[in-house]
Order: sequence, then C-alpha cells, then structure tokens
Amino acid sequence: MGRYIGPVCRLCRREGIKLFLKGEKCLTKCILDRRRKLPGQHGELRRKLTEYGKRLREKQKLRRIYNVREEQFIRYFEMATKMSGNTGENFLQILERRLDNVVYRLGFSLSRNHARQLIVHGHILVNGKVVDIPSYLVDVGDVITVKEDMRENPDVQRALEIRGDWTVPAWLDRNSSSLTGRVLALPIRDQIDVPVDENLVVEFYSR
Repeated sequence: MGRYIGPVCRLCRREGIKLFLKGEKCLTKCILDRRRKLPGQHGELRRKLTEYGKRLREKQKLRRIYNVREEQFIRYFEMATKMSGNTGENFLQILERRLDNVVYRLGFSLSRNHARQLIVHGHILVNGKVVDIPSYLVDVGDVITVKEDMRENPDVQRALEIRGDWTVPAWLDRNSSSLTGRVLALPIRDQIDVPVDENLVVEFYSR
C-alpha cells in the first residue's frame, strides 16, 4: 500500500480530532472548526461502533498521526512485542523515536510531513552526519541539528515563530539559537502527547 496523497483534512474529519498534518493551517483554518461530520455522502450518519471498529479507529488514528504506512506500522508493533515491559507503551516509544517526529517535537518543522521533507532533502544532521531516513530511530545522547544553510529558511523560521513557545517534551532538550536538540532519555507514556488508547491498538493486532 502506497503513502496517502489525498486531502489530509479528510483524515482529521474521519478521526474526529486534529492530527496536525498541515502545520500552520491546523492552527488557523482547521476544517474541524466548521465541519465536524465524517467525510463522504453518508457522513451525517453516526453508526455505533463495534468493539472491532473501536480498535480499528484507534489504530488508524495512531498510524495517521505519525504518518506511517501499514507495513512499517506492523513491523514497529512486532518490535514492541519483543521488548520487555508494556507492549503499548513500547509501541508509542518506537514511534516517538522516529527522526521525523523528533524534528517536529523540537519545533524545527511545521508538521511531521514538513520534518520528513527536511530529512529526505538532507537538511538534518544526527551527531554531525546527514541522515536522510525519516524512520531513523534516535537513541539517548543523539544530537539533532538543522544544517546551517537551512537555518534562515522561511519555513523553518516560521516553525520556530509558531512553535517556539511550545513545550518541548521532557525527554528532549532544545537550543533554539543553534537549532540543535539532544535526546536526554527514551520517552515514557506520560511524556507522549497523543490522544490514543494504545491498548486498543495492541488488542487490534493481537486478535
């Protein structure tokens, strides 16, 4: 299955929450502020979800927040099951450690899609070396930096302007002047701000 390239606002309407897929527009012109119904001609109909439906919706919501394809999502789940501890929390931790998510969490990009673009074009350094793989998993002690020639880029500057005052998760540290971030620790559940019941996602894949 290829990456979704359709209208992303449709995804937010389907899940009923802001997924912050369009950066600045999600803060100023979100369609959910004026159109809450589900997409499609039968969007007005609200059917009661089955237990399977509830688990499916949580899985889809989580996958769309991090913009991960299904095959890769399943691989992450399999990784989480092999780790010690709570599988759901392990799953979220793996997703949070993705480089595109870390760049977004540090406030260097307007959205995870924008972060992905910066990474693929070679504008992000990890420990002083270019990493152009958005799914790269950061580890404790890694230093993430925006390349010097991109620091005055209008989109990066706009991201800092809009998201500069947002609280950086406690497991990360940010230096806004040098556009550098450091991974202080691996994230725990209380530090992962996603409106998802990860236990339902685990149940979906464990059925």
